[in-house]
Amino acid sequence: MTEIDGHYNMPDKVGYACRLLRKAVAAHGARLVVIADGALLDTLDQALWKLSPTDFVAHCRAGDEPHVLERSPVVLADGSDGVLPDRPILVNLGAELPPRFERFERLIDIVGSEEADKLAGRARWRHYKDRGYAIRTHPYGGGAS
Repeated sequence: MTEIDGHYNMPDKVGYACRLLRKAVAAHGARLVVIADGALLDTLDQALWKLSPTDFVAHCRAGDEPHVLERSPVVLADGSDGVLPDRPILVNLGAELPPRFERFERLIDIVGSEEADKLAGRARWRHYKDRGYAIRTHPYGGGAS
């Protein structure tokens, strides 16, 4: 069963995601898919490029060439076609329930501090709980776990 971590009340979802991705890749060699709408993915893409050279996180888009996808530890996807690259970890920055999240070993669902994002997050979490998933919660505390 997919392990679910809920990170909530994040005042800066993109900044938090950058730190989380950097830590996951650098410390654990993780391979992840990040799902969100196109505009949020563009913002995350730009933020990842602005990290210092020592903190840079190699990443690509889901539509890139297969050899690029294979080599990149982080893939940014909008999930609009319902198809997500095969990776063990899915990071959700979007408002919608990620398609086929249950096929991932782990889901990290990041919820911002804005009311609309909180409402969408609560709806997703109800969906997870109604299906028997336990959610490990991580309230905002200034860093990425």
